Amino acid sequence: MCNMTKTLSIVTSNIRYAEPKDEPHSWSNRRDFLAERLLDFGPDLLATQEGRKWQVDEITERLIGLTRIDAHRDWIADLMYPCLFYNEKELTLRESGDIWLSKSPSLVGSRSFGSEFPRLCTWATFEERLFAVNVHLDNEHSDTRVHQIRVLLQQIRQLQQITRHALLMGDFNEAPDGPVRATIGEEWPELTDPWLELGLEEESSHHCFGESIDYGSRVDWILSGPSLVSQQIFLDKSQTDDGIYPSDHFILKARFTLETGDESRHDAEQE
Repeated sequence: MCNMTKTLSIVTSNIRYAEPKDEPHSWSNRRDFLAERLLDFGPDLLATQEGRKWQVDEITERLIGLTRIDAHRDWIADLMYPCLFYNEKELTLRESGDIWLSKSPSLVGSRSFGSEFPRLCTWATFEERLFAVNVHLDNEHSDTRVHQIRVLLQQIRQLQQITRHALLMGDFNEAPDGPVRATIGEEWPELTDPWLELGLEEESSHHCFGESIDYGSRVDWILSGPSLVSQQIFLDKSQTDDGIYPSDHFILKARFTLETGDESRHDAEQE
C-alpha cells in the first residue's frame, strides 16, 4: 500500500499558572477565552505547559473534541505539568510517558541541575507515524536548561524515538539561537524550525499580558522532523474586547503535512 499524506494542525501554549496577582488576567477571567483560542485552529495535537492538575482539569472540560494523554501519570497536586491532548478522529494513540528532566528521570517530582522547579517532558507515539514531545524547561538558568535538554535527548534515544516523524515543542524559556537549540542540533540534527524554514521575522512569544509585545524573541517553539512538511506557523495574538489575553504567552499554531501508511511501524523500527 502506498503512503498517503494528511494535514496536521499543531498548537502549543504556556497557559500560565493561576496567579491571583495577574488581575485582570486572572485564571477565571481568561480560561474560557483560552479554550476558545486553543480550539479555534482545530488542533489534531495540542501541547500545554505550566498548569497544575486542577487548572488542567478545568481547561480539559472546555477542550471539546480533544482527549488528554495522562493514563501513564501519577499527578502531584503542587506541581505544574506539560500536557498533550489529541483528536481521536485523526490520531490513534499507541504509547505515552513522562520524563523528569533530572539525574533521576524516572523518579516522579525529581529536580536537579539547580532547577527552580521540577521540570519534565511528556511524550506520545501514534499509529499515524508520529512521535510528539512536549517540554517546559527551567525559567532561570541557561546551564540548567542545557542539562535538562540533554536528559530529554538521552531518554528519547533510549526509547528509540529519534525518528524522522517527530515533533518537539513547548516552552523552552530561551530564544531559538541559544545553547538549548544548539544542543538539540548536535544530538538531533534532523529537527528543523518551521518558523525559520518559512522565512518569518523573529517575534516575542512571552508577552507578560501585553507588556512586552514589541521586543524579544520566541521562547515557545515547534521543531519538526523531515517527514513533516511545514505549511504554516504563527503566533495567535488575540485578546478579548476587554483587553484580556488567554495567557502571558502567545499561542503558537502550525500546520504540517505528514506521510502515513501501513509501513510506518516498520519504518520506525528501522530507525
